[in-house]
Amino acid sequence: MSLLQQTRTNFGDENAEGTRKTKGLSVKSSNQAAPKRTALGTITNQVRKQPSRAAKGSNYSTGQDENGFARQKPFADATQGFSIFVDEEPTLQALKPVSVCHSTDSNTSGIKLSDAVTSLSDVSSTLTSLQDNAIHVDEIDSPMVLDTTLDESSVSKPLDREAVILTVPEYAEDIYNYLREAELRNRPKPGYMKKQPDITNSMRSILVDWLVEVAEEYKLHRETLFLAVNYIDRFLSHMSVNRGKLQLVGAASMFLAGKYEEIYPPDVAEFVYITDDTYTAQQVLRMEHLVLKVLSFDVAVPTTNWFCDRFLKISNADSKTEHLTMYLAELTLVECEPYLKYCPSQLAATALCLANYTLGKESWPSSLESQTRYSLTQLAETLKHLYRTFCNATSHPQQAIREKYRAPKYHQVSLLSPPETLSLVP
Repeated sequence: MSLLQQTRTNFGDENAEGTRKTKGLSVKSSNQAAPKRTALGTITNQVRKQPSRAAKGSNYSTGQDENGFARQKPFADATQGFSIFVDEEPTLQALKPVSVCHSTDSNTSGIKLSDAVTSLSDVSSTLTSLQDNAIHVDEIDSPMVLDTTLDESSVSKPLDREAVILTVPEYAEDIYNYLREAELRNRPKPGYMKKQPDITNSMRSILVDWLVEVAEEYKLHRETLFLAVNYIDRFLSHMSVNRGKLQLVGAASMFLAGKYEEIYPPDVAEFVYITDDTYTAQQVLRMEHLVLKVLSFDVAVPTTNWFCDRFLKISNADSKTEHLTMYLAELTLVECEPYLKYCPSQLAATALCLANYTLGKESWPSSLESQTRYSLTQLAETLKHLYRTFCNATSHPQQAIREKYRAPKYHQVSLLSPPETLSLVP
């Protein structure tokens, strides 16, 4: 079902009375009707109610001053909806050592740069040569015919910047080591939901399910979704939140992740609208300010999505394997437990391993084991959890991810049946 056809009611307390009035949305063209937007339904432990909604009013078509919160008073109702967790243990988790493989070849007299590095110097020298031999128009008296044909062999094709960096051995290992350490510093606390007095795991699942729909409607990058969920879990690890403010935390986290990751992120007025005007623009901006304070402005974090992309490039996976891996990785976002106790890199390796196994390929080749530094034995426990989630996906109350990956552009991987047994692990 298309997101533009789905509707939601207010997000608030379960005893919220009535529904909000609907309004008309101003459109850029008078001949084209505005699409309907999604709003999160009333929180319950199971489902969301879905009454119909009309388009939004024109008074929200203009942008908001995103820095206006800095000139406002502090969060007036912060004490009403939030309280700070005080832990006896340090909040930062201890870093685990990451093994580093160094070459011990004594016959190597120097460092040999890869083709990706040496090609950069070739391009630089070529440009310098062209500048030195440039012909000035003022020095030519007779007409000149320019040969506009290019030799394809002499023109380097544009490459993906991230792919180039990660395939350069001089940098790739250090980058991977840093990200493996950074993922430990920026992890939510497993079991934080036990300290929350007013929200539950099912309410968080509803929120993440709604964020998946928002990301699809606004065509946001997949990394934006993973970052937003990371911000939510880390925020909830330190702050106690009432259910009436849970969607505000989600909207502010998605707004923050969009401004970090997207070129053209949705405006703050859009997040006011998709919450069905439950919150004002000022509340969203103040919540964004509070989220940044709690996160200590650490918003550049490695996610499961990043490690999935890296591992898929290492294995030269086809598009179907790629989409199935990402489908399995996104399924881990909806469930708070047990996946919060696993690192993003371990979840990414598990998703790729299970995807290969489902499609009848070699589940975990030696090349992946050496590059990711995860053995099949280390992934055994995570594989059991993810396999169970894969099998129960059809009966889960939240179906936004399955609907997303049912589209032909994703090879309809959500319709694939999981393996009958998981013989990879004992």
